[in-house]
Amino acid sequence: MSNSYENHLTRCITRTEELAGILKLDEEQTRKLSAIQERYPFCIPQYYLDLIDWKDPADPIRKMCTPSIEETDMSGSFDTSGEADNTVITGLQHKYDETALILSTSRCAMYCRHCFRKRLVGLPDEEIATHMDEMFQYIQEHEEITNVLISGGDSFMNPNKVLCHYLAYLADIDHLDCIRFGTRMPVVYPMRIYEDTELLQMLKHYSSIRQIYVVTQFNHPREFTPQARQAVEALKASGVVVKNQTVLLRGVNDTPLILGQLLKELTSWGIAPYYIFQCRPVTGVKNQFQVPLKEGARIVEEAKAMQNGLGKCVRYCMSHPTGKIEILGEWDGRMMFKYHEARDKNNLGTMFLKALPDDACWLDGPERQCQS
Repeated sequence: MSNSYENHLTRCITRTEELAGILKLDEEQTRKLSAIQERYPFCIPQYYLDLIDWKDPADPIRKMCTPSIEETDMSGSFDTSGEADNTVITGLQHKYDETALILSTSRCAMYCRHCFRKRLVGLPDEEIATHMDEMFQYIQEHEEITNVLISGGDSFMNPNKVLCHYLAYLADIDHLDCIRFGTRMPVVYPMRIYEDTELLQMLKHYSSIRQIYVVTQFNHPREFTPQARQAVEALKASGVVVKNQTVLLRGVNDTPLILGQLLKELTSWGIAPYYIFQCRPVTGVKNQFQVPLKEGARIVEEAKAMQNGLGKCVRYCMSHPTGKIEILGEWDGRMMFKYHEARDKNNLGTMFLKALPDDACWLDGPERQCQS
């Protein structure tokens, strides 16, 4: 790692005492924050902390990065997409035939409060990749796999030598079309990218052998800063294709105007809007961030109506245990869905209708998915 961006990393806010001082919390509030930290660690780079408007108690940037007492709500699930069932080797998941997912680290530059992997980020590495040779052999032997997603945590928290190890092996597998990195670094800690010439040279070299994608997560227009732009341009100059997955979040981007502005910024920067994801019913997340499905569908459609053709390509989806389900909208009093990806290939591409209450934020178990 280069010293320059490492210096930024050492300035991350990680201790209760630091955050309590910034938020001006009293003794009781500080005690509650400490209890949250024990269960769900926090880490906020100074760069991202500086984006907060402290005069606004409902500031969306603050909501995404600082702990809330609502995280003590234990309703929901720690594994909403059945990741444990899809794990074939520790750290390697194979849910869909064409895609292998590697959990390469449990660390992030910033621990987003809406994270769907709150069960593991910042905690001991029990679910992440520890058997690299076995993983590479598995991918080599399964020729139906055409792409590998290296995620985490945040994949770009790995040292460059680890990233190079992944790329050297994966770029040499002929049946792979591309390699993807899941990272929020362009958003929360962009200097990790534009200050690291070694990383950029490595990406440029391997993207000439096997196409590399970076899938990031811009959630609010205020995250589009000059530093973020510099990181995105550096990636593009290295031959990397940059795509974005936004999470629809209560109090962050849950209006057509904000979401529409976000999509416009993405396309103007040359970032392909990929998915808008329904926030998952994760323990410590669901009751403060989830938007009801009916409301979400209306928000997304109004935001898409503000876009040119490129912005209209985005899909509103949920990552469900049974597959990636596209949320199409309301029809005749019911909600319409489509299996964009499916664990059971018989469901792939099928559409179904469900009658849902106005406050429904998720679908029930798989046994009910295809009922009308």
